[in-house]
Amino acid sequence: MRTIPAGQVASYGDVAAALGRPRAARAVGGALARLPDDSDVPWWRVINGRGVVSTPDLHHHARIQRALLEHDGIRFGPDGRIDWERFGWEPEPEP
Repeated sequence: MRTIPAGQVASYGDVAAALGRPRAARAVGGALARLPDDSDVPWWRVINGRGVVSTPDLHHHARIQRALLEHDGIRFGPDGRIDWERFGWEPEPEP
């Protein structure tokens, strides 16, 4: 996840696939949920495959995640989704 640059996002499934475990999207979400508050892992750059923040909007972490993404330059549509074509991260192919 450290390779996801500011201004781009990945889905939980994208991260799982990049780790060689394409069916482990839920495990990625669980690992991110257990990160300590002072972690330097850019957890906020991982969203669900529908292009939205997974945590309900009223939850404190959802507001933090959206604010961090907007600080990174990510823009949300009126429906709360991001444009994957514009903001989606694609990992570099392995040599």
